[in-house]
Amino acid sequence: MRELTAATPGRRRRIDAALRRSPVQPYFRARASSRLAVLAYHGIDDTGSFAAQLERLRRLANPIGFEEVAAWLVLGKPLPPHSVLVTFDDGDHSVVERGLPLMAEHRIPGLAFVIAELVGTDRPFWWSEAQALVKEGGAARLVTTSSPSAAIRALKRMPDPDRRRSLEELRVSARRPAPRQRQLSVEDLHRLAEGGIEIGNHSLGHPCLNQCDDATVRTEIVEAHRLLTGWLGTPPRAFAYPNGFVIKHAEELLDQLDYTAAFLFDHRLAPPRPKHRLRISRLRVNSTTSRDRFDTILSGLHPAVHRLRGGV
Repeated sequence: MRELTAATPGRRRRIDAALRRSPVQPYFRARASSRLAVLAYHGIDDTGSFAAQLERLRRLANPIGFEEVAAWLVLGKPLPPHSVLVTFDDGDHSVVERGLPLMAEHRIPGLAFVIAELVGTDRPFWWSEAQALVKEGGAARLVTTSSPSAAIRALKRMPDPDRRRSLEELRVSARRPAPRQRQLSVEDLHRLAEGGIEIGNHSLGHPCLNQCDDATVRTEIVEAHRLLTGWLGTPPRAFAYPNGFVIKHAEELLDQLDYTAAFLFDHRLAPPRPKHRLRISRLRVNSTTSRDRFDTILSGLHPAVHRLRGGV
């Protein structure tokens, strides 16, 4: 969040509390009643906080599953007021280990977007690996910083062949390799699906698609689609753009593959009538988000302030 980047944790909490108690909060909440709120989580770091958030959803909103969203997009079937869809990006193992039991306990369905090439492996996410390698003194010709976070930002801005070469240079030059990371298995995918969590496509390896050539974009989408279809027995119907970057070629491929919806990472509520089913807005949230901020994210006030302060 750009507007809060320099703020101390205490100041952030005061800002969040002020926003939730703002006299305009009821206006935003009423305005949000006809708009779908799609929450974009990653891993579940704090089970207590996540459980409290699910309880808030049950009190303040109407949690729905992807079936209702699909009927809304394809058939025009109205959604209930304050509809919320819970999604998870990347396929972090904590989603099945910690998130699934809590989602089941609160009877809330969801949607998990999976990086297909990591399924059944112990390979770290590439950005986690890059961060660890930079901390271990790894260097690359096109990475001109020793800051792990700045290095990841630089890698995301590179043409994809340069990103891949730079990662290899980091691996070769680091003092020790990045730690391994437990990833979802095929059995885990079935556990999620049986527990009411739809499985979606999040590409083969999670590159920034706007930095890839057309052939790579095709491989990232189509090969992941093929793998997920084989594992699940049915083709995925939803896609989340890695890092939220949308390009025309990706949309064309998703349309050809008959995807029902594709999701952004733009920190916005979806409009009452989306102009494009392959560009559905989502709200950024995590399991440690405070109650004050969580409520203002759901209402749309926090995203509005974020945009006014220049957030993207």
